[in-house]
Amino acid sequence: MTEQTVIDIAGKAIMVAMQVAAPALVTTMVVGLAVSVIQAATQINEQTLTFIPKIILLSVVLALTGPWIIQTMMNFTVEIFNTIPAVTRG
Repeated sequence: MTEQTVIDIAGKAIMVAMQVAAPALVTTMVVGLAVSVIQAATQINEQTLTFIPKIILLSVVLALTGPWIIQTMMNFTVEIFNTIPAVTRG
């Protein structure tokens, strides 16, 4: 196993982690920003108001992107398992 192999595997792992986390993070950021703007415009300063829209939209996004997330993680796992023989020989 060379240093370049470790760097490549770590880079792929980071990319997969970012791809898998992106739908949830982007959704919660956009919803949080929208609710914050509405709160600022209406001067309603209720801290718990942001949780319900975030939870609802996050559930919807995860339900829609769940199969893609699972497929992405499965593909990466299979790729890692397929590279184990080549890494141990090298």
